Amino acid sequence: MTALAAGVAKALADSGIRHAFGVVGGGNILATAALTEHGVHYTPARHEGGAMAMADAYYRVSGEVAVCTTTHGPGLANIATPLAEAVKNRSAVVLLCGDAPVAGPRPHDIDQSAFAASLGVPVVRLTDPATAVEQAAQAVRRAAAEQRPVAVFLPGDLLAAPLPQPQPPGTAAGQQPQAPSLRQPADPESVHQVVDILAGARRPLLLAGLGAWRSQAGKIITELGDRLGALYATTVMASGLFHDTPWSLGVCGGFASPPAAELIGEADAVVVFGARLDTFTLHGGRLPAPGAVVIQVDTAEAATSDRVDVWVRGDAAMVAAQLLDSLDRAELPPAGWRAEAEARIAAGGWPGQPHENAGTDTRIDPRTLTSALAPLLPEERTVVTDGGHFIGWPAMYWAVPDPAGLVFTGAAFQSIGLGFAGAVGAAVGRPDRTAVLAVGDGGALMGLSELDTLVRSARSALVVVYDDASYGFEEHMYLPQGADPRTTGFADTDFAGLARALGAQAVTVRTPGDLDAVRHWRADGCRGTLLLDCKIVREVVAPYLADLLGARH
Repeated sequence: MTALAAGVAKALADSGIRHAFGVVGGGNILATAALTEHGVHYTPARHEGGAMAMADAYYRVSGEVAVCTTTHGPGLANIATPLAEAVKNRSAVVLLCGDAPVAGPRPHDIDQSAFAASLGVPVVRLTDPATAVEQAAQAVRRAAAEQRPVAVFLPGDLLAAPLPQPQPPGTAAGQQPQAPSLRQPADPESVHQVVDILAGARRPLLLAGLGAWRSQAGKIITELGDRLGALYATTVMASGLFHDTPWSLGVCGGFASPPAAELIGEADAVVVFGARLDTFTLHGGRLPAPGAVVIQVDTAEAATSDRVDVWVRGDAAMVAAQLLDSLDRAELPPAGWRAEAEARIAAGGWPGQPHENAGTDTRIDPRTLTSALAPLLPEERTVVTDGGHFIGWPAMYWAVPDPAGLVFTGAAFQSIGLGFAGAVGAAVGRPDRTAVLAVGDGGALMGLSELDTLVRSARSALVVVYDDASYGFEEHMYLPQGADPRTTGFADTDFAGLARALGAQAVTVRTPGDLDAVRHWRADGCRGTLLLDCKIVREVVAPYLADLLGARH
């Protein structure tokens, strides 16, 4: 006889689930045991919220659906923030969670289905043993196809219920379900309209977002750009998509270097593939220039910004291919913008921008720190960032090999505290790459419990704590408006001591000379977790935040 909890776990494993993250309790401990019995690798987190952030990051770096498993009630409630983040980031995760009995809620139960629905998560509540296995398999398929978290709830009084035999799942054993997005071409009239616009463009720009990466459109968009003589840019979340072309301007928006922003502002036609065009990408409305024609290609129902002039519904890869074919048939010559911009592109990145060092004997300038670290980072890396003021520095100086090489936790939901957990998911999902985590002191203390998990789980991880002993964003943004500095500032924290207590290597960084610890770590093969407790000066404001402050005034 197979019990429902064990049968559901086997169905998940048979549907291709290879990894699960979680915290066990009465509502999920037997199902978790069955997952491991059927070959699913399990990473035990220290907090349920960490487990969800790990599963989210795992999907971002690997493209594979992972499981986050928690017990009922508080176990589920603890994942609210990272679950909302996963929803908004469109990450495919299956949440396997205990639930109230079918016979009726206990005094400590909550309406978990309503809770999940409030965050935009579809729920599969397994109340019928006869259909439980197929429902679990369908949840994996739905998560992959729709790129979203799907919750599978296990009522407490059915965990040991016998399953009727046989119950084959709907996906071949051991195969991850593919995530076919909406692979739809654009209608021919839209393609002709875009080609007519590009035919008259002298300075075309192709801007790609996360949707372009997930549709595997990077190669065809690059070919389209070569045919047009266009320059390239990406959103933050698609960083690295054009890593191998010399015509990339990097990130468009608040993290753009001044020379790159200047060139983006000169574009007269911008084709946007798979990007929402939020205010950050549009640099608060300053990019692209008002006179540029903006064409958005996406699978959404309608244009996502008022800045869009021409809306084309379709899959990024398919529409790029349609445009390339049409341009070839029309025999249009490429624009001459690349020749004009070549020298400016070569000298235009953040590393080439000088800054006046604001460091002291006891605190290091964050720009000096981050630029000095750039050549010391392993080439094969996944950069993970938490949220906070400090995010500007890694975005300015640390390149990533492809969009899977960046996990920006908290960006979609505007939260902090998920960085350590995100680094775990990245390290487990891509063990061939070193996880490089950038985290502020506030977010580090919020998520500190998962530093223990990172030390246990990561083959190779480098943690850079930007420690200004404050909530830097709020301090720079709101103290001038009258906020109480006692609400944003703190005493220094000995992160190096905390890290060593949890088994990591650690050093306090106050000057560039202290970065010799990274050189020694690299010489030792980048093994284990090294934490840098970087005491940075508070006064330096990141350019993206300076822009926001300037716009406010």
